[in-house]
Amino acid sequence: MKTILIPLIIGGGGGLVAALAGVGGGVIMVPAFVYFLGLEQKQAIATSLAVIVPTAIVATFRYQATPNLIDWKIVAVTAVGAVLVAFKATDWMKELSNLTLTRGFAVLLIAVGIRMLFAK
Repeated sequence: MKTILIPLIIGGGGGLVAALAGVGGGVIMVPAFVYFLGLEQKQAIATSLAVIVPTAIVATFRYQATPNLIDWKIVAVTAVGAVLVAFKATDWMKELSNLTLTRGFAVLLIAVGIRMLFAK
């Protein structure tokens, strides 16, 4: 039961934050996979990205029902950049240690959080 319930709760939290804030994988799922399921940082990152695929599809389908909510021109250009960089960055992630990835992730979250906290 624990092997189903904990991932289900993590997914629910990730889906909620993804739908409300546009994030979820990195902010909710990666730390939860590490701390509650015992995954290593690399495995948590890869698993989170795999979960985000169906999450993004469902949320995009629901959001596109509201006219002008999604800017498809920005989606197209941003997706090209994201895919091209992600293709190479996955190799880079495999080379970095779990500790380096964890610390880098923590610094990123703190920096973005501080910036958002003081943004107008």
